[in-house]
Order: sequence, then C-alpha cells, then structure tokens
Amino acid sequence: MKKNLVLFKVYLMAGAFTFSGGMAMLPLVERELCTKRKLINQEELHEFTTLSQVFPGVIALTNACFVGKRINGKSGMFFAGLGAILPAYILMSIATILYDFLPKEGAVLSALTAIRATSASFLFLAAYTIARFNLKEKRLLLFSLIAFLLTVFNLLSAPKLIIAGAFCGVLFVQYKKGRV
Repeated sequence: MKKNLVLFKVYLMAGAFTFSGGMAMLPLVERELCTKRKLINQEELHEFTTLSQVFPGVIALTNACFVGKRINGKSGMFFAGLGAILPAYILMSIATILYDFLPKEGAVLSALTAIRATSASFLFLAAYTIARFNLKEKRLLLFSLIAFLLTVFNLLSAPKLIIAGAFCGVLFVQYKKGRV
C-alpha cells in the first residue's frame, strides 16, 4: 500500500505542477521514482516513456500505468493512473466553471503566458533526457534527425512516421542478420 501512495503522490504532483503534457512531467517523475526512492531504474522509466509516446492516448496516463504496473502490479497501475489524471480533471472542472468570470487580459493572462513559457523548459529537458537514452548509436541519431525534419516541414504525419520508423527498424535488423 505504501508504494501505491507514493505512486499516487508522485503522479499527482507531476500532473498538478507540470504544464504542457506528459513529457513535461518526466524530470519530476524521474527524480522522485528513480533517484530519490529507487523504485524503478532510469532505463526502464525511459523505455516506458518511449512506449507511451507510441501508444494512442494521453502520454501522462499511459506512462503512469506502465510505471505503476512495473512497480506494484495492477494496484500500482490504478493509483499512478489516478494520480496522473486527477489534477487535470479538477483543474479543467474549475476552469470550465470559472471561465466566463476570469478576466481575458491583465494578471491572469500574463500568468498563463509565463506558465506556458516556463513549461517549454520542462519539454526541452524531457527531450534531452529521452534523446540521451534513445540515441546511443549514430544511425539512431540520423533516423531521429530525419524524422524531426519530416515532422517540422509537415512532410509526413505522425502515424505514418511511426510506421515508417518501425519498418526501417525491421529492415535494418534483417540487413544486419544478412537476410536482406
């Protein structure tokens, strides 16, 4: 039960204090679960984070479920998932109720603008962390750069890019085995 409470608390904090989505919460989750509490190693966390990006749905929830299940089975998956979605649910409920009453300019708008700018740093840190974990070989760095450019210039949609990446990976393995 203690692990479940830790998972709930970590993902609740990550969901409440990191804006910009699931990738932005990676540094906080890594610090709490890998470095501080040593419940999961960095390699597993990064592997689950990478998998979470490939599966459809909310990255934060998918990641929480993978990590929670690894740490404490189905109950860990439930508590981590609940912690990940509860802040968004509460904040969105409050925002929809108060939306018409909030000023459309001034301090509130300035605060939200600053939060968006600050959250970019979390995204850069998450991208750096994932890249450091996933791009250990030159060919992977090349694949990543090509995928990035195809995305930036809208030459290939995300689903097609993922399928193409999987296809290239299979071809490369077959090539290394001498089958192609």
